[in-house]
Amino acid sequence: MSNAVSVPERVEADVNYLLYTGQRPVTYTYPPPPGVPERSGVPDPRRVQIANARLLPSPPLLDTYGFELRSHRTLVEDFSSETAIREIYYREAEDILAQATGAEKVVVFDHTLRFSAPSHGEQGVREPVRAVHNDQTFVSGPRRVHDHLPADEAELRLQRRFAIVNLWRPIGNTVHAWPLAVLDGRTLDTEDLVASDLVYRDKVGETYAVLHRERHRWFYFPKLRPDEVVLIKIYDSSTDATVRLSAHTAFEDPTTPPDAPPRRSIELRALVFWPS
Repeated sequence: MSNAVSVPERVEADVNYLLYTGQRPVTYTYPPPPGVPERSGVPDPRRVQIANARLLPSPPLLDTYGFELRSHRTLVEDFSSETAIREIYYREAEDILAQATGAEKVVVFDHTLRFSAPSHGEQGVREPVRAVHNDQTFVSGPRRVHDHLPADEAELRLQRRFAIVNLWRPIGNTVHAWPLAVLDGRTLDTEDLVASDLVYRDKVGETYAVLHRERHRWFYFPKLRPDEVVLIKIYDSSTDATVRLSAHTAFEDPTTPPDAPPRRSIELRALVFWPS
């Protein structure tokens, strides 16, 4: 509980929603063509209250809030090693997600390294996303099953409940700069979501940008440590689920010490499948 008593109950900060103009936003996962912005769409910055999720009376869970906190000490010593990430960390993530969800099968399908230092220039390492978003949509979620499973198995899995969950972890240091804010999924409605293109070199995916609503409730886990992970529900095929998806963003925490190290993090994205 030492983390909880050394920070405010909540902070006030700006988060970047989307100002809806009728045009479909586009984000590139690689340097776009000359003259084309990496991320389109008009930002709608709003000052919001972001509550300390460590102080909730009951810990938030994937199925009640759309996110949860887990303790886990990784065996990966060098997150700059693609081999270590894929051979060690993917297996660790599969175990964490199976335990958290009760799923019978977990398939990690990609990961992203992030570093908040301006113009860091590290190859393959991206900056934190400073816009409210969700990584899949109700269209692209099922499409991921076809992308990452054999055709016959995909058809069977799509007849049962499945989900997409992100696993987010700090690397190296406790997070002070640009922490992660997560939205209480119970306060998010489909009318708040705007489908957006996510452009890869070989395909175009689909994500959600989010419109501002006063009903939204924001949380964060202050001073998140490298031996802690945040799970975020990105998609749930069950129409009966209390929360089918959430949203998240990096934000500039006004309590960040001026000498705080830049934030490093890794996020994995995984399909989780239940037996029925």
